[in-house]
Amino acid sequence: MPHSLVTAQFRSLHEAGCFVMPNPWDVGSARWLRGQGFKALATTSAGFAFTQGRADQDVPRDMMLAHIAEIVRAVPDLPVNADFENGYADEPAEVAANVKACVATGVAGLSIEDATGRESDPLYPFELAVERVRAARKAIDETDSGVVLTARAECFLTNHPDALNEAARRIAAYAEAGADVLYAPGPKTREQIATIVSAAGGKPVNQLIYGDFGLTVADVAALGARRISIGGALARAAWAAFIEATRLIKDEGSFAGFAGNGGSAPITQFFRDDLKARS
Repeated sequence: MPHSLVTAQFRSLHEAGCFVMPNPWDVGSARWLRGQGFKALATTSAGFAFTQGRADQDVPRDMMLAHIAEIVRAVPDLPVNADFENGYADEPAEVAANVKACVATGVAGLSIEDATGRESDPLYPFELAVERVRAARKAIDETDSGVVLTARAECFLTNHPDALNEAARRIAAYAEAGADVLYAPGPKTREQIATIVSAAGGKPVNQLIYGDFGLTVADVAALGARRISIGGALARAAWAAFIEATRLIKDEGSFAGFAGNGGSAPITQFFRDDLKARS
């Protein structure tokens, strides 16, 4: 499918209702999620990092760009949103250049966060953070690609002392600076989510659900979010089962961790049929 149509498809998903955008970490997980009927996918920096034996936030820019391009190629008929961390740069001009490189992978959307990755100053100062969003917006516009820009306020994940109010302040500013979608990962309660949705001023909001918070898709939709992503949650679920199974073998000589596995035949058949359809 032509890239312009996939991007238009992604934009239209944000116009009404609420959709789930799960996060694969390799080609197999991307193809499986496509096979389950999801309408868009997003990369996960953490999920991919683990496959490379790296910690989250420890994947170099070019390695991440190659991974994003691989996921885009794996599902050419689905929109892919790139978790592009902080744009792999501090200064707005460098963020802009890296955003253009990300657009060139064929993504339908990308996110830029305001976390620095530094413990001493975990969030970019407010004005600089807003300028970085403006730079990303301008860069995308210069590509004439229509790629959807998501701006992330990382206040909860960086343990800001007034996380909700600061996230709301930043979300409102990022909306004004040209972000298409607003995203403050971390809120778990209905009240927090409603505050972020209100701060976005009518622009679409992405809600991260990375655990069992007692909220359903319908609950999040009712609060006004347009999009739900799950970050590295699927990758962590796979790792949790792997870690427990290997612990049981090592510590107890038990293979009980395989009890819920089932056979590989359904997976094998899915990929056999899927590859045939692609070919």
